Amino acid sequence: MAQTLSFTQAARRLGLRQSTVSQHVKRLEEAAGRRLFVRDTHRVALTEDGEAMLGFARTILAAHERAAAFFTGKRLRGRLRFGASEDFVLTRLPEILEAFRRDHPEVDLELTVELSGILHRQLESGRHDLVLAKRRADDTHGELVWRDALSWVGAPGLRVEADRPVPLILFPPPAITRARALDVLEAQGRAWRIACTSGSLSGLVAAARAGLGVMAHTRGLVPPGLVPLAARSGLPELGEVEFVLLHGRRRGAAVQEAAEALASAVLAGADRLHRGV
Repeated sequence: MAQTLSFTQAARRLGLRQSTVSQHVKRLEEAAGRRLFVRDTHRVALTEDGEAMLGFARTILAAHERAAAFFTGKRLRGRLRFGASEDFVLTRLPEILEAFRRDHPEVDLELTVELSGILHRQLESGRHDLVLAKRRADDTHGELVWRDALSWVGAPGLRVEADRPVPLILFPPPAITRARALDVLEAQGRAWRIACTSGSLSGLVAAARAGLGVMAHTRGLVPPGLVPLAARSGLPELGEVEFVLLHGRRRGAAVQEAAEALASAVLAGADRLHRGV
């Protein structure tokens, strides 16, 4: 629930009915004596007590996984090629990978950081065993890790003039956020110009901090020094984005087991990804 912020999506991931998930949440809140979620007809969000419970749950699950690995005596081996989207450069993904390497020291983990669009192409060509990236528009493949809204972000105090082209800070093609930003501006009939293009998130953030323009970015991953633009900027809504895990072509039992273990670790720590460093 903390990762998907949706009873429907949580039920689908767990293979349960939505009513069963609701009952689980209700029983947990009754046992804790606190409200863990704020929910209405439009959204679900964690309360402060929910955030605290999430920390305890993460610790319990990690201890369980270490105990299971110790007593089964099964050691994973092989070379695992993992691709991660540029979006996660400034998150706590390194902590998840560090824990995985500690638990599975005989797995040779090869990490590639790229744009989501490029990772999709590389996965299709057989260059990765597992990918964590944005889901492409109208695509249904992959295991949902979490969903979030896209928002326009820029330097504090940045103003976007309604009568001037929107200065855009963009990843190069085939970046998914680039395509979304241009699509919604074109649909609105809003003029735009490219103020900066970089394949590096650090490069885009530097340009945005300098006040060169605005960038479309995941709301839960807004880099330090940048803020979402106010609604009065008049920029169109960007909609939501989904981050998913995608498995590559099977390359033998050892690699498949290692990929499944890393996927489980990413899913278990997904809430840390969209809460940043």
